[in-house]
Amino acid sequence: MAKLQFISCLLATAALLSGVAEAGGHGDRRPTYVKHPASIQKALDRAKPYDTIVVGAGTYEEHLTIRKDGITLIGKDAILVPPTKPGCGLPNDCLGLAGNLTVQLTAGICIQGKDIDLLPYEKEHRKVQNVGRYVKDVTVEGFDVRGFDGLNIAVLGAKDTKVLRNTVSDGGQYGILTVGSKSTLIKENRVKSASLLFIAICMDDKSDVHVTKNTISDYGIGLCVQTNGAKVTKNTVSNCCVGAFVDPGIDGARVTDNTISNTNPICGFIPEVAVSGIAVAGAKNTKVSGNKITGITDNGNDKFVAAGIALFDFGFGAVPDVASGNTITNNEVKGNDQDLLVATSGTDNKITKNVCDTPAELCKA
Repeated sequence: MAKLQFISCLLATAALLSGVAEAGGHGDRRPTYVKHPASIQKALDRAKPYDTIVVGAGTYEEHLTIRKDGITLIGKDAILVPPTKPGCGLPNDCLGLAGNLTVQLTAGICIQGKDIDLLPYEKEHRKVQNVGRYVKDVTVEGFDVRGFDGLNIAVLGAKDTKVLRNTVSDGGQYGILTVGSKSTLIKENRVKSASLLFIAICMDDKSDVHVTKNTISDYGIGLCVQTNGAKVTKNTVSNCCVGAFVDPGIDGARVTDNTISNTNPICGFIPEVAVSGIAVAGAKNTKVSGNKITGITDNGNDKFVAAGIALFDFGFGAVPDVASGNTITNNEVKGNDQDLLVATSGTDNKITKNVCDTPAELCKA
């Protein structure tokens, strides 16, 4: 039976290739056009470095892997969803990157370098220990990616990647994850879920990640900051439990000029969730400035204080990560259960010039 399904897939793939319009030679850079129901992955496999592939309107049931430098993949009303036909749509190389210890969850679009050493899964997603060769200069733009159980878009061991103007819905663990990469730009994407899934956008890179002008809603965590020096700017986050979370030990992140509003009501029924607009959790030298935060509330869960901006030490045991050297300034934080919350033994944090009401001692002009 499995052999028949495999043969069926091969025949279907051969038929789909007829919908791929060839580009000219590598030097002239004319785009390749993919017309539904042709295979996007087949076009990627046949492309040369620095080719452009334009995908036409339609719903494509595929997992996509991009391994070649300079590929520009553009969707024109193209929708990408998990394959439904048995035996077709083999998972890409980001299989198991996120999820849990027992189930290897899938990814929609996987932008991947070569000879990547991944550490064993412990929590959230697998960490990158080493990258043999970074895939460079890849752009993914204009797709509607829906419902992959692990990640909708993953950037793994890549350099100078651009993820632009995509609509990313219902990624089971992550909407977009960039991990073990350098100089990733994630800009002007819309990331949303229908059921308060885990993380909308997470950056766990080697360096130089910039996440800007994205619109995020209905995730547990809107923005997960796990990269030293990350720039997280001008994003709009609503209806999440935590708007932006800066992880313990992260050094020099910049969380600036974001608009964060309105806690999702479901968050009040999750006992372990500490609701906040921006959480700086045992991080150091973070700059939190120019943000507008309102409507952050525990919705009746009084186990934690819901705060517009929360600065606190993180960890259990004898040596927690102490929040130190952080600057929280010139933010407008009003209409929250508590506007500012500071719970750290660090003595070199600066909290000044914020427009807020509570607590009074931190909200003085």
